[in-house]
Amino acid sequence: MSLDDLRAKIDALDAQIVKLLNERARVVSEVGRFKRKEDIAIYSPQRERQVYEKVRALNTGPLQEKSLQEIYREIMSASLALEKPLRICYLGPDGTFTHQAARNKFGGSVEYFPVHSIDEVFTEISMTRADYGVVPIENSTEGSVSDTLDMFIDTDLHVCAEILLPVHHNLMAKCKLDEIKRVYSKPQVFGQCKTWLQNNLSGIPQVDIGSTTQAAEIARDEPCVAAIAHAEAAHLYDLNILCEHIEDHPHNATRFFVLGGTIPGPTNRDKTSIMCSIKNRAGALVDLLLPFKEDGVNLTQLVPWPTKRRAWDYCFFIDLEGHCEDETIRKVLNEVDDLCMEMKILGSYPMAQLE
Repeated sequence: MSLDDLRAKIDALDAQIVKLLNERARVVSEVGRFKRKEDIAIYSPQRERQVYEKVRALNTGPLQEKSLQEIYREIMSASLALEKPLRICYLGPDGTFTHQAARNKFGGSVEYFPVHSIDEVFTEISMTRADYGVVPIENSTEGSVSDTLDMFIDTDLHVCAEILLPVHHNLMAKCKLDEIKRVYSKPQVFGQCKTWLQNNLSGIPQVDIGSTTQAAEIARDEPCVAAIAHAEAAHLYDLNILCEHIEDHPHNATRFFVLGGTIPGPTNRDKTSIMCSIKNRAGALVDLLLPFKEDGVNLTQLVPWPTKRRAWDYCFFIDLEGHCEDETIRKVLNEVDDLCMEMKILGSYPMAQLE
């Protein structure tokens, strides 16, 4: 078969693919009309999980699973846009890790808009100016994100999905490595690159700034200045990446929450996040944890956190395996609720895998 014959075969397959994609889109539009009529949330994390799993099961190659999932991410993004134009709010500006996490989850066919702080993300969703929001919740080396935990104490939004994103930091600048006089980035980023900076840029001043994207913008405009940021920032601000992957821990990752107004249904591989306030007495925490142990419920995180309502007043953020609608989880949470002054289910959502 000649090259022209092979290309003709590809053209014929493309015609079939386009026809099938549009047939799928017409069905999606019907789904959107049904959801709007029944007041059902447009974005369905459990359905998203089902589609990815079915596509992986159908795949016989030579396309890699990751490649096929990325293709279907964009297909589903376009489908969401057909069902309803979605607005996704995230901690900005453009080019941050949170921006990348949002795009990894929702694809390129929805509307994104950045805000300057985590509390603004919560506000935009609460005021229905955004359908969903994306915020960081914890980093594998730096721990929990305080602003996000603080907002959960006094708001009623739900977690409907989580995103796990590998964090790779890159040194970028207009100048050469030996010409750098200052480095800009977020304090957390400097902490995650501490050893590399000591070994390679010892004595060079480190300047804290609000976001890695702002750092890249300064590096673009000021001579002999470098930034540590996501690779996308180098593209946005026309910088040269001088050194890649300068983080001290190669398995560094950040976990993000997708915030919305509803809790999605179970998928059989879920996590639940709760917030508990208990009396300050001996053995109170042991009593709180005992129902989980007795019913074999695995806890994946336990974070004590000051409520800031009174001095030394703490609550606990707990992540556990399972969905709040599961019979065992429902029983355990009822027992835990009886032991608490306050218990809030922040959300149940599909357990994410590292991107």
